[in-house]
Amino acid sequence: MKYYGRLIIPLLITLALAFSKLYYGSITKDWEGIWSFVPHINTVLIICGFTWCLLVLLQILKRIFIKQYDISQEDNLKARKVLTQINILVKVANFVVILLGIGLILISFESVRKVGVGFFASAGVAGIIIGFSAQKAIGTLIAGIQIAITQPFRLDDAVVVEGEWGWIEEINLNYIVVRIWDLRRLVLPTTYFLEKPFQNWTRTSANLLGSVFLYTDYTVSFDALRQELDRILETTSLWDKKVKVLQVSDAKERTVEIRILVSAKNSPTAWDLRVYVREKMIEFIQKNYPESLPKTRVEMFSAKISSE
Repeated sequence: MKYYGRLIIPLLITLALAFSKLYYGSITKDWEGIWSFVPHINTVLIICGFTWCLLVLLQILKRIFIKQYDISQEDNLKARKVLTQINILVKVANFVVILLGIGLILISFESVRKVGVGFFASAGVAGIIIGFSAQKAIGTLIAGIQIAITQPFRLDDAVVVEGEWGWIEEINLNYIVVRIWDLRRLVLPTTYFLEKPFQNWTRTSANLLGSVFLYTDYTVSFDALRQELDRILETTSLWDKKVKVLQVSDAKERTVEIRILVSAKNSPTAWDLRVYVREKMIEFIQKNYPESLPKTRVEMFSAKISSE
């Protein structure tokens, strides 16, 4: 109701100003002195009023669309996709409406209108200069529209950017805010995501595979480790019961490398599950196979010395 009030009251005032301009337009032409500025002020207020109403109307339509999608649900891929598109498109529309409003206000001034006519008459060189100076601004705007359409990422996507892991928190026309896992904010220009590679962990789904690496001696029992992994996963709710794998991924001169793959419903849960599995597996090896912890072997031989 608050937003509707912000629309209805300014709209009524703007319509009243427009009606007064139409009704008293012929009379105001004869006004002189300070009163001669009143019609022009009225025109500026009408333009501002309609611009304001369009901006508020866009926000109301945005809120109506957003209410149909609940981003707090566990499976919120579609909701985040729609929300990302709506947010960017509304910001682009706001930019265009404000730009048109400012343009109409400037054109309403006679002096500015004359300068505009002269400018367009010699727009060859001036257009090239302005084009080069506005290249970055236009490129950023186009990048924002391209992100809304192609959606390489969405709101609340888990990403790895510049070596930092976090979630997409804000998507604006000229910059993107990434909320890092330790609550820092990484602010990047919109064009960054179209020019440089980055990791998106929730592009098609929130499910992730987590990897845990263990290094043990050659004497460890791999079957016992697999049985212990099964027991650990069955006792935690962090595992989504989809993927569990324990394999020897490498064999080096002193140790064997064991890789464990487990799945979780999202990136924070996958991190917690990896930490939990790593801790419990190390405890199991310490208690049951202490002799299989990584070690360095040294063999000493005694040489026989013959006496003559």
